Amino acid sequence: MQRLKTVLKKLFFLPPLLTVLIAVPSFIFVFVMLSIGEHSVLAYLAYLLSAYAMIITVTGIPGVIEAVRRGIAGLPVVKKVLDTSWGSRLLGDAIFRSELTLHGGLIVNLLYVGMNLFSGIRYRSTWFIALAIYYTLLSAMRAVLVRYVHRKPTEQDVASELLRYRACGVILLLMNQALVGIIVYMVTQNKGFSYPGLMIYAMAIYAFYVTIAAVINVVKYRKRGSPVLSAAKVISLTAALVSMLSLETAMLAQFGSDQPEFRRVMLAASGGGVCAIVLTMAIYMIARSTKLLKGIKQNISQ
Repeated sequence: MQRLKTVLKKLFFLPPLLTVLIAVPSFIFVFVMLSIGEHSVLAYLAYLLSAYAMIITVTGIPGVIEAVRRGIAGLPVVKKVLDTSWGSRLLGDAIFRSELTLHGGLIVNLLYVGMNLFSGIRYRSTWFIALAIYYTLLSAMRAVLVRYVHRKPTEQDVASELLRYRACGVILLLMNQALVGIIVYMVTQNKGFSYPGLMIYAMAIYAFYVTIAAVINVVKYRKRGSPVLSAAKVISLTAALVSMLSLETAMLAQFGSDQPEFRRVMLAASGGGVCAIVLTMAIYMIARSTKLLKGIKQNISQ
């Protein structure tokens, strides 16, 4: 058993440089095969390589990010920036950086709303319109958190943050029911959509990046003392999961249009998985915040 673990570790947990050197060419290779519609031995090899590349990307991305971070930190210009007060706070204060990211995430969500709304109107796509509404609600939750951060620094009033954390959980719970309805409609009607031109590849890169980053941040900030920042990371993860579902729907429509049953099964399975994850996160947020708030009230009463 130990030997098997060692072999698996060597195969799937590669050094950062080797991860990049294998993953990037493999993804490019499979995209080329898909774009030319090739069905030879090379195409199947590309699919196998892309599957392996996806595994080592997921297992190796923390190491790659850390290696890049160390490399950037060693640059002379970065060292000079760190010598300044604002640069030291930006690069050295994780809480401050998270608050800035919260603002950036709101802007990105609003841009995504606009893109999906435009695509929905132009291509008369129910899915794009539904995504626009879904991301609008996510943006509204982010806006509430941004407003709170403007009024009060994080980690100072835990009770107030927990109330907002619980409110986000309740909204996610309600939004998840709407997402279930959308997926049921897409599956029963066997609907699909596709991105124009090479846009699907750009969306694939974006979806994988935001999903990996969101998972890392949820784990990273779960142990910190700010429920508001934790809620922001959960919202980011929810948006990323829906982006992955959207990407899968588009890829199935573009590359699997001749297999409607397979597309229906895959959409039902992945859509059900996303809904289950979001439902679990929403219930956890509500239960955890309620428990902590009760503890705070008991401490105050004593």
